[in-house]
Amino acid sequence: MTDLVLIQGLRIDTVIGVYQWEKEIWQTLVLDLELACDVAPAAAADDIQQALDYAAISDRLTAYVSAMRVELIETVAERCATLLLEEFAVVGVRLTVNKPGAVPQAESVGVRIVRGQGF
Repeated sequence: MTDLVLIQGLRIDTVIGVYQWEKEIWQTLVLDLELACDVAPAAAADDIQQALDYAAISDRLTAYVSAMRVELIETVAERCATLLLEEFAVVGVRLTVNKPGAVPQAESVGVRIVRGQGF
């Protein structure tokens, strides 16, 4: 059985974009994460030490994405998924990266990727 731990609406400011003017300003990305793992051991023991640490994951992603200087949200998604699989006890990641206001006609544009197992 695979369970999903969710972190939704993680807002991170970073410098991202294709156009020169975008490379000179901070913009907000919004990340939604589904992290495949087994929550049963933490639930059975009621022990935070056996659970995924939402705050640690959010802090790590915030620091990581804030330091990036890339052009594409696809790059952000791929690098974040790799980081999550390598640094945290997850077997799979479904990650959505949205860039609000990127297209005037749309509330947001985004990309969703799935890496690993459990989906």
